[in-house]
Amino acid sequence: MAKGQVKQAQVKIKQDDFEHLCSIQCTREEICAFFGISKDTLLRWCKETYGTDFDTIYKEKRQMGKASLRRTQWKLADKSVPMAIFLGKNMLGQVDNPNDLKSDDKGVKQIIMIPASDMASHFVDINRDIDQRLHREYNLRGGRGSVKSTFVGEKIIELLENNPRMCAIALRKVGNTLKDSVYQQLEWGIDKLSETYTDLRNDYVSTKSPLEITKSSTGQKIYFRGADDYGKIKSIKPPKDKYIGIIWFEEYDQFAGPAEIRKILQSLVRGGEDFVEFFTYNTPASNQHFVNQEILTPKPTRLVHLSDYRTVPVEWLGQPFIEEAEYLKATNLKIYENEYLGLATGTGGQVFENLEIREITDEEINTFDYIYQGIDFGWYPDPFAWTKMCYDESKRTIYLFDELLLNKTSNEDAWAKLKEEKKVTENDLIIADSAEPKSIGDFKMYGANIKPAEKGPGTVEYSMKWLSSRTKIVIDPNRCPNATREFSNYEYEKDKDDNYISAYVDKDNHTIDSVRYALNNIWRKKGQ
Repeated sequence: MAKGQVKQAQVKIKQDDFEHLCSIQCTREEICAFFGISKDTLLRWCKETYGTDFDTIYKEKRQMGKASLRRTQWKLADKSVPMAIFLGKNMLGQVDNPNDLKSDDKGVKQIIMIPASDMASHFVDINRDIDQRLHREYNLRGGRGSVKSTFVGEKIIELLENNPRMCAIALRKVGNTLKDSVYQQLEWGIDKLSETYTDLRNDYVSTKSPLEITKSSTGQKIYFRGADDYGKIKSIKPPKDKYIGIIWFEEYDQFAGPAEIRKILQSLVRGGEDFVEFFTYNTPASNQHFVNQEILTPKPTRLVHLSDYRTVPVEWLGQPFIEEAEYLKATNLKIYENEYLGLATGTGGQVFENLEIREITDEEINTFDYIYQGIDFGWYPDPFAWTKMCYDESKRTIYLFDELLLNKTSNEDAWAKLKEEKKVTENDLIIADSAEPKSIGDFKMYGANIKPAEKGPGTVEYSMKWLSSRTKIVIDPNRCPNATREFSNYEYEKDKDDNYISAYVDKDNHTIDSVRYALNNIWRKKGQ
């Protein structure tokens, strides 16, 4: 047997792999490279396996791949506007520009979409999410030059064009800032889309008094309001058969807080079933700012998106902008990270800089060997706080994965809830605040395996330093929203001149104290 024949006999081509490569339109050269074979070997194998030549079998398997792709596209078109647009253009003859319609196509409704050339790459995925309505609230945070407001300004016009019952409203905290910000941004969005859809600009009428933009052909309106005059927000009456379906809070961090936002939305979100809400802002440095607090608790209807200037084309921002950003990066990294990358870098007084806020899965919990539980007693307004965690001593890492906070709840009812809701048993050791011996006695009487934390001079300071010096404190925000908030917000005490000092505030620290008590036996060990 010739040397070449021996080598070919050793080649193993899996038929399933070959057919899959054909279905995804791989070339003959790519298939040969995948299996590490020559063209002649592939042709001979096809003849032996299928009884025909490569070109014939390749064409057959390639068509199967196209059919599979087409089935997938039809399914996606039910949820994906871009896919519906694609199929509409390629199978129904629809076009972007009505001037390009054939005479027998004049009744076809065009679908408007932002051209890819208008969109920074970091907005591609969120744009798809909006089109599919996977969320209602879009929290767009970021740094300078991230063009988030530019994206929203054009996206709102696209949404109006494709949803003729919708009107829109753009809000700022102060009304006299509207004309030079969101109004101009939406005017720009109309002009920008008009570069692709030539008749679009002529369909919009803009007025300064009142400050409005109206789409003439449908009567749809874009309203502009400041939160400093709530009466003007509440009094908006959209045209007949229309509703405010698009809401934009620009410079969201400047609003008064969740209560004000809730009040505004209660007045606006009515009259329809399809709503899109945008919240755009530059991320505040302080972790305690309400916009940074808000995103710590996941919400199914909300998508949080972080963007920065680094994926924006340089020609959009200008080289001087890039140079200024890079200079700040070299001279003051922390301010750069906040102002240009949109990170909440803190104010310098944060106690726990070792937090990792993420999901802790059931599978991960099942691997935990040592479980600890702690209680900080309370009634009202200070709550009863119970937490559950694992401490991995080899990694110096705390995993906080369960909590229960109660107000105005008796010790008996609290123990009942722990047993029923958290499945705590009489065998589970709980370490609690020793300042409440009566409450500890109550829990013992109910059957709990509970003991007081050992205290002494300096134990608060020592235990807080111990917690903050761990490699990580991992907290699951879904399972432990209160602990996420407390640990993320907790800052050192300030003196009368507003300077941070090495002291710990005894406020909003109930889950923190509960964790200190739970791990009492560990941090009291020498050398730990």
